[in-house]
Amino acid sequence: MKHIKNIIFDLGGVIINLDVKKTIEEFNKLSHVPFENIYTQAKQSELFNDFDKGKISGDKFFKKIKQEINYKGNEISLLYAWNAMLLDVPEERLDTLVDAKQNYNTFLLSNTNEVHIADFEYNLYHIHGVKNFEDYFDRTYYSCRVGMRKPDKEIFELVLNENKLDPKETVFIDDSIQHVQGAGALGINAYLLPKNMEVDELLKQLKLL
Repeated sequence: MKHIKNIIFDLGGVIINLDVKKTIEEFNKLSHVPFENIYTQAKQSELFNDFDKGKISGDKFFKKIKQEINYKGNEISLLYAWNAMLLDVPEERLDTLVDAKQNYNTFLLSNTNEVHIADFEYNLYHIHGVKNFEDYFDRTYYSCRVGMRKPDKEIFELVLNENKLDPKETVFIDDSIQHVQGAGALGINAYLLPKNMEVDELLKQLKLL
């Protein structure tokens, strides 16, 4: 791995602890329509893809969900359910990002939406005193702000081209196999972070830390 110059990190499940089942459980408390019919970590309907790509606003997103699950209540409950998947960011992971940035060009590449960004940035500031993830990376890429999402090749090409990265000199770490496969198809050294493994452990296994 001596030739590696760049590391691209996923966010949810790699840096932020994530539990998609919590969101599904919370939505299922609100409706008899099973939420997993339209949303899981592996597969989601076009509504969620459009939200991830910034094509629709948060208001429109929640109105559509109300229709999809036949929910008549207030949207605050929908917001709570949607954000339930976002857990904590352990201090040690932020330390790992600092260490990685000292030795490599580092990037954040996340499928996310403005509602989730507002939530995790709020928690990041109130728990760690950090406004956002900007200082931890050379560049941050959120799907909703670039209009593309993983595993589509276009979003990986955007990161490579904008930063003049050679795929062979680049490592990508994600917790979703379809994203790892998407990056690998472009010649990036792509690795799936196993469940219950810390990202610094994987970096050490790869001899990058």
